[in-house]
Amino acid sequence: MDDVARQRVLEVMNTHNICTIATVREDGYPQATTVAYVNDGLTIYLCCDVHAQKLRNIRLNNKVSLAIDHDYTDWHEIRGLSLGGTAEEVQDPDEIEQALDLMQTKFPQITDMGPVESMASELAVIKVTPQVISLLDYRQGFGYTEYLEV
Repeated sequence: MDDVARQRVLEVMNTHNICTIATVREDGYPQATTVAYVNDGLTIYLCCDVHAQKLRNIRLNNKVSLAIDHDYTDWHEIRGLSLGGTAEEVQDPDEIEQALDLMQTKFPQITDMGPVESMASELAVIKVTPQVISLLDYRQGFGYTEYLEV
């Protein structure tokens, strides 16, 4: 992926708040879950309850698909992305702290749940590392998609 494409991908990531992550359940069925996210460059972080189904799924199969988009009323304005990559539960305390700091900056209402530090034992941080990205930009024409390898 060249720098121009990377900047367009980051523009989408940086201007949206919600994604849908698809994981594979133990019975083989896909599961798509809507969740808030933050990103550090192309790396995406999600938080969930330590007992969440998506986390159990990732522990069994770390391949995921993730979509970032917005509810557009004009098809000609659709912009978003979908990606394929791997997901893992973050174990490193420094990386967990970094991800939670990013969450608190992007979503200050997280502090309504209590001090972020006290939530760490109840929350799992999931790190998604993209391998391929499809960048959608219907402003370029209906159905316009760029396939990018990371």
